[in-house]
Amino acid sequence: MLFDESLEAKALPLSLLKYITNDFSDNLEIGRGGSAVVYKGLLENGEVAVKKLFQTSDIDDIKFHGEVNCLIKAKHKNIVRFLGYCSDTQGQIEKHNGKSVMAEVRQRLLCFEYHLNGSLYEYIKDGSLEWEKCYQIIKGVCEGLQCLHKERIVHSDLKPANILLDNDMVPKITDFGISRCFDEKQTHVVTSKIIGTAGYLAEEFIYDGKLSFKSDIYSLGVIIIEILTAKKESPDVKDVLERWWHKVEKSQKEQQLEQIRLCTKLGQRCLAKDPAKRPSIHSVINVLEQTETKKLRIETGASSSMVLQASSVVEEKASIGKFIMEAHWRDPKTVATTFKMVTQAICECYAQGRTNVSLEDLRR
Repeated sequence: MLFDESLEAKALPLSLLKYITNDFSDNLEIGRGGSAVVYKGLLENGEVAVKKLFQTSDIDDIKFHGEVNCLIKAKHKNIVRFLGYCSDTQGQIEKHNGKSVMAEVRQRLLCFEYHLNGSLYEYIKDGSLEWEKCYQIIKGVCEGLQCLHKERIVHSDLKPANILLDNDMVPKITDFGISRCFDEKQTHVVTSKIIGTAGYLAEEFIYDGKLSFKSDIYSLGVIIIEILTAKKESPDVKDVLERWWHKVEKSQKEQQLEQIRLCTKLGQRCLAKDPAKRPSIHSVINVLEQTETKKLRIETGASSSMVLQASSVVEEKASIGKFIMEAHWRDPKTVATTFKMVTQAICECYAQGRTNVSLEDLRR
């Protein structure tokens, strides 16, 4: 029943969650954070993830069910599916100052689908992903985040470890947990509880406790840059292009390098110190969609500005000989002369306002 996608998330009995996690066995623990422990739940027809909130949480029943309603609304192919929840309160005899007293024990749990393919974190570490797959992951994460923001949910701990990958390498945002749902007109909250992961938190959240949708955008920027460079620091665009120069497919080299350039610029915008200068998630997706329609065709008429950018990258960072031969000049003896002639011709065309000129035209 839990795996039936046509069904809404529902209340689950504590006894069931205890049973499938072997009474929350340490052997089935798969993750631990600042507010909860996550266990693998074993069912006859599959596995689930059970997130058990710490009892020290100050969330009352009304707030908990409000958050659950937010999670139920967040349905998207790039968000881990929310399966159910449990809010259980029982009296329990405990010792306090040498006396037996009746204590109220609250158990609050959330149940999600589980993915065996691991998280984006592992794939960034080994650097094995080709650009086509990297781009699809970037776009999928952005679309999942757009769904969360549309439902007024601020993730606040977006990072590669919280992006799971299914068997088809489709990214699924997870661990968007509890107490981050905003009211319709609410733009931010100020909190003294700074929960998240160093390196992915925006400065205004770290130092001022100000959490907003733009906090997630900062985290997204770090993830985009990490996918491109395997590092969190904002890079030089030319260095990124050089890193990918020999890794992209030859048949799509120009288009993919242009996508990489634009994604690098996009990641840098998301990292702006001033939250107001960071793009909204809607704007981020618009930029990505433009990269899919804007094809850089060096042989059939790329804009001269883009050719000049590519030439600059090659001249400073890569092999001029390889760049020229990619454009079908096969005589190494004429490489230097050809490059000079082509660059001069491109500049002349640009000065004349001619932007749709191909290298084949210049060769004539």
